[in-house]
Amino acid sequence: MHFKMAFIFRNVGCQVVCLNCNKSFNSNGILPFCLHLQGLRTNFAPPKGKRYMETGMEKNVLSCLIIGSGPAGYTAAIYASRAGLNPVLYTGPEPGGQLMITNDVENFPGYPDGIMGPQMMEDLRKQATRFGADIRSGMATAVDFSSAPFKVTINNEYTIEAQTVIVSTGASAKWLGLESETRLNGKGVSACAVCDGFFFRGQDVIIVGAGDTACEEATYLAKLCRKVTMLVRKGEMRASTIMQNRVLNTPNIEVLWNTETVEILGEEGVEGARVRNIVTGEETHLVATGFFVAIGHKPNTGIFEGILDMDENGYIHTDKISTRTNVEGVFACGDAQDHIYRQAITAAGTGCMAALDAERYLASIEAIA
Repeated sequence: MHFKMAFIFRNVGCQVVCLNCNKSFNSNGILPFCLHLQGLRTNFAPPKGKRYMETGMEKNVLSCLIIGSGPAGYTAAIYASRAGLNPVLYTGPEPGGQLMITNDVENFPGYPDGIMGPQMMEDLRKQATRFGADIRSGMATAVDFSSAPFKVTINNEYTIEAQTVIVSTGASAKWLGLESETRLNGKGVSACAVCDGFFFRGQDVIIVGAGDTACEEATYLAKLCRKVTMLVRKGEMRASTIMQNRVLNTPNIEVLWNTETVEILGEEGVEGARVRNIVTGEETHLVATGFFVAIGHKPNTGIFEGILDMDENGYIHTDKISTRTNVEGVFACGDAQDHIYRQAITAAGTGCMAALDAERYLASIEAIA
């Protein structure tokens, strides 16, 4: 049994703790899901790599560390596990990402009747763990990519070393900051017209924003909805001329200039909005069943600033059609590097790409060695 000498344990009171992944079991012999503690019962080998005994340092140099969950991270974990990379994935502050606040997902292949966003994320997580991915709670708070193995600090508490790192930290929608917006999120309030517009066919909706994305989503909604009311806070848009003209020439889009949202109305679902003209101070009640916020997204890439190449908005640059970043051995996928499509299926696709790129990178450095 080649597992016999492959892992290290330490006793903590009445528990035994695996030093590979910090999981433990009680003295009564009840085991958690730990591939190392269950090594004699499985066909999975424990993670390969050199062990470190310094305080606050992971005991192995991992082959593959995935930072962030969601469709990109979980898909990367599935592919990396099946490739034998024994990946460790840290879920980040929002396990499952933006889909955790999405009610119905109807445009992801394989779900003919649709699926709830949280259930889809749970399915992906289970699929990843089925192949041996080690999924842990925690957030990357600092990184050192100056040399390999790369160092990643988790929760400001301890450091992990890895030969490859996959960044799948995603992006967060920018919101207006209203209490009613938070309360009705997923109940008629959405930050993605392409994702949720289908549910408002033949209805009246409101969209907030003044950039290209807002214009694009307004025209998309106009094809589905009876009427789209677009709220623009200033007397002009910042969108490109062609996008503005597209909005202004669409018959069922009404633009309300110099208008801000005071409150989104409704208890169990969106029923409308109370808006204010910032020039006159006049308030108006608008009737609508959907409220879309299109004021932008912020990629969750702050800890990589000055280390990985990014655009002016913080999206990570990747090389051509791959997920390679400017640091060899570090890959980026999902909404952390995609400011165009921002869909669950495209995020999953780039997660697959990142795992394959990491596998090929590891094979290349092993060949050189």
